[in-house]
Amino acid sequence: MSVASQAPAYIRSIMPYQPGKPISELAREMGIPEASIVKLASNENPLGMSAAARDAAKAALCEGARYPDGSAFSFKAALCRKFGVRAEQLVVGNGSNDILEIASQAYLAPGLSAVFAQHAFAVYPLATNARGARGIEVPARNFGHDLDAMAAAVAADTRIVFIANPNNPTGTFLPGEQIEAFLRKVPGNVLVVLDEAYTEYLEDEQRYDSIAWIERFPNLLVSRTLSKAYGLAGLRVGYAIAHPEVADLMNRVRQPFNVSNVALAAAEAALGDNEFLARSADINRRGMAQITEAFATLGLEWITSAGNFVTVKVGDAAAVNQALLRQGVIVRPIGGYGMPQWLRVSIGLPEENARFIEALRQALA
Repeated sequence: MSVASQAPAYIRSIMPYQPGKPISELAREMGIPEASIVKLASNENPLGMSAAARDAAKAALCEGARYPDGSAFSFKAALCRKFGVRAEQLVVGNGSNDILEIASQAYLAPGLSAVFAQHAFAVYPLATNARGARGIEVPARNFGHDLDAMAAAVAADTRIVFIANPNNPTGTFLPGEQIEAFLRKVPGNVLVVLDEAYTEYLEDEQRYDSIAWIERFPNLLVSRTLSKAYGLAGLRVGYAIAHPEVADLMNRVRQPFNVSNVALAAAEAALGDNEFLARSADINRRGMAQITEAFATLGLEWITSAGNFVTVKVGDAAAVNQALLRQGVIVRPIGGYGMPQWLRVSIGLPEENARFIEALRQALA
């Protein structure tokens, strides 16, 4: 009997998360120079990080021999100023993935369950399964969340409901009034994790104040990240805003130094750089139009997206993806999400989008 067989069955049954293919890996596989490869697979900010964040990170490197501030005091203070919340409402994570894991660790265990939507972020079932809990997957409605069905799926043993808005990988968006109505339906002892990783890309008319809801719905947790619009994907900083009692439970199980001093310094600087954030949203808006107009010209179906990516139906997505890789273009196949005919492509710089469009034309031909 091997030592691996001694791990709990629910751990051994987990299929590891498959991240987007790195540029260096494709370069090795295909013998393509790294500089010629375009990566539009991981919803990263094509502008990189802001100069303010980069300068702050460089300065923080001088203290690399010191442990980071485990309470993230300065970054939390910046969050409090920006959102009008209290420090005791905050949990800081190693990216928002860490926030999702911490919430699951605090609330899930064998014999309990979590509810999430079909075609939603793969970390929801992973975080659920890692705690030995039961995942309740609710069929999607038009590739997005069916909130009525999700409310009906909440069982006596349900402790968490995960909602992604905008949703990844499909990009679908739920108006704020629908989420607020859902919160009124869900029992108060069920934690609703509202994953807003892409909220900075929403148009003005789509915006709603989820943070203000926490006072009326203490079972709401709002999860956000600086990996996307703020351009800090490689530094890994996310945060949760919740009722103080929820935040306290999560901070009890959070690793004490889960975010580095370099990441915290960059995050604080990035949070205050509104000009960079506006530029990121603008280039995304223009790039989305560039790519979807090309889809229309090619006669392809796509899902209207509120994020910094768009999902397109190409038929044999695995074959089309391989054809793109041979041309040095990396996108994201999403067969693992139950969508084998679709590819997800991140919005890049204009020249990167143009390179993808031309490569897609050739791949489809």
